[in-house]
Amino acid sequence: MEKNKKYKRATFAGGCFWCSEYDFDRKRGIIKVVSGYTGSKEKNPTYEQVSSGRTEYREAVQVIYDPKRLDYKILLDLFWRSIDPTDDGGQFVDRGPQYTTAIYYEDEEQKRLAEKSKKVLEESKKYNEPIVTKIIRFTNFYPAEDYHQNYYKKNPLRYKFYRKASGRDEYLNNVWKDKKEFQTMFKQFVKPSKENLRKKLTKIQYHVTQEDGTELSFKNEYWNNKKEGIYVDVVSGEPLFSSLDKYDSRTGWPSFTKPLIEKNIITKKDYKLLFPRIEIRSKNANSHLGHLFNDGPKEKGGKRYCMNSAALRFVPKKKLKEMGYGKYEKMFK
Repeated sequence: MEKNKKYKRATFAGGCFWCSEYDFDRKRGIIKVVSGYTGSKEKNPTYEQVSSGRTEYREAVQVIYDPKRLDYKILLDLFWRSIDPTDDGGQFVDRGPQYTTAIYYEDEEQKRLAEKSKKVLEESKKYNEPIVTKIIRFTNFYPAEDYHQNYYKKNPLRYKFYRKASGRDEYLNNVWKDKKEFQTMFKQFVKPSKENLRKKLTKIQYHVTQEDGTELSFKNEYWNNKKEGIYVDVVSGEPLFSSLDKYDSRTGWPSFTKPLIEKNIITKKDYKLLFPRIEIRSKNANSHLGHLFNDGPKEKGGKRYCMNSAALRFVPKKKLKEMGYGKYEKMFK
């Protein structure tokens, strides 16, 4: 992490770390998953000490991921979908406090998103029992012994037997049989705090989205982009426009004939110039995106959604599924 600051990390306790490692390791954008122990003060704990239940450590995994390819919100979704959050005595066949579930946050942004995701799951009424998974400040993490790392790869037969016998997959398949409910948090497209926005966005992205700014024409990232894919809010990730509706308006800004998702767009009167204009903002993040004009192609409705590239992030069609937008792949077939 110190050598490669472009990566971030997240720590989760989901019961048996063999299973947690397997569940996270298959997702694109994850660089490495380490099995280990977290949550107590004793130094250099061993598996024997932790598994006895006599320490305050939990079995956990530390996930190193590329934030440009994978959002922390998606990691939260993966975590919730891999555990029984109503079990306060362990997970499946593994019993004891060392196998109870928790999300360990390293900063206020992780804490806020974790709490939000838990609240969304509670409000979904998916479970009949209370959600008892704890959200705890991260303090330390000790990697487990080498023979525990990548256990599902080193010992595939033993791992498969244990996983099936544990009842984990049977439970998860029953709870999450409707795959449309996947990504309970990601669907919310939460706006980060102002402090984290300053860290996440470039100066021009912050100026445009948060201060209602406008970038220079012909000198922005997407005005002449002809690749297939979708455009999402650079702040929240909510889908906004498709390359299928993009056209060359000869204005030097990316222009579209219609939104990809109508409900993700809101309009309001803008009186900043001598004449009123219609401003376009994103619904969930309230980002300033650009303006709407009535000089677009008549055969396509006559609308011109003139956007700022700095307010958008382009997701190419080959990465739609990887980035959590898989349902839009069929548009480009």
